[in-house]
Amino acid sequence: MAETTFSIWRGDSGGGELQDFTTEVTEGMVVLDAVHQIQAESANDLAVRWNCKAGKCGSCSAEVNGNPRLMCMTRLSDLDLDEPVTIEPMKAFPVMRDLVTDVSWNYKVKKKIKKFKPRAPDSDDGTWRMVQDDIDRVQEFRKCIECYLCQDVCHVLREHHLHEEFAGPRFMVYSAALEMHPLDTEDRLADLKDDGGIGYCNITKCCTKVCPEGITITDNAIIPLKERVVDEHYDPLRKLFKIFRK
Repeated sequence: MAETTFSIWRGDSGGGELQDFTTEVTEGMVVLDAVHQIQAESANDLAVRWNCKAGKCGSCSAEVNGNPRLMCMTRLSDLDLDEPVTIEPMKAFPVMRDLVTDVSWNYKVKKKIKKFKPRAPDSDDGTWRMVQDDIDRVQEFRKCIECYLCQDVCHVLREHHLHEEFAGPRFMVYSAALEMHPLDTEDRLADLKDDGGIGYCNITKCCTKVCPEGITITDNAIIPLKERVVDEHYDPLRKLFKIFRK
């Protein structure tokens, strides 16, 4: 056992500051364990969101030493405990209290995305035929646990606060899961270009790096969607074809 200092942000929408707490750390502990221990020992009113403690619910997202992480999946043994461990709320969303942020904006964005619209069945019994490779392509995107760490690390949202103009990487993944589905017939490209603001992404791959599910957000979702948007709305040959077709 060893005593470790944790600098935890305390406050609300009106402001706040880091407050130091010291607690005993034992082998196998994760950051969330330490936060719960501090709650029990010296800060009973510390607000923190969590649920499964297994890296599957996405609830305990925060910034550990300045890096967006799931607290339940961040082992203390991987951190330098000779220095205070800093724990702060996600910076891309409004603070409600302490480590809890208001992520409701994400739900509003999701509601705006056109829903799945399948083509007619291939047979009279109401079934479809699909190639397994097409299914495998979109299956990766469905691993998302909506922790919003990719949203938090995205500079468009985190630094420039363009929430009204850019949907963020999580919803590029959601859109890709629909757009690339072999049965879907809906067209979301104009929405991605305008309301989704896909042009704001400069493919730095920061979102891919923080994804706890290992989704290749940039290469497999955002870049292919960008290519589709460019082909549909900016390809001069396609524009000429549309003009002559009329």
